[in-house]
Amino acid sequence: QVQLVESGGGSVQAGGSLRLSCEVSGANFSPYCMGWFRQAPGKEREGVATRHINGGTTFYADSVKGRFTLSHINAKNTLYLQMDSLKPEDTAVYYCVARHEWYARNCPGLRPDYDYWGQGTQVTVSS
Repeated sequence: QVQLVESGGGSVQAGGSLRLSCEVSGANFSPYCMGWFRQAPGKEREGVATRHINGGTTFYADSVKGRFTLSHINAKNTLYLQMDSLKPEDTAVYYCVARHEWYARNCPGLRPDYDYWGQGTQVTVSS
């Protein structure tokens, strides 16, 4: 059973930074599409950043390009989302997601077609 455990959320002022972590357990980290989604109160769930762990294109939402960076460390089975220049509109619950795929071309990108979701971590940005 794949489990995703997020950490690193919190409260920060506009312009600040946070780094979210997602630790994967119960499966080999490698052949997965992984990334982050978010959902703000009263808004639809939104894909933020995703990629295949073995390479290929990293997809970013237009609203976070140039500010957020997706990375991972295989040896730690951990995915990261570095968030810089945070804005109040980045306030949301952030979810780590995963889907088993052997090939990057089969990853869903920013569509919410992922099989595994973490419990979410709150990010609050104040102005």
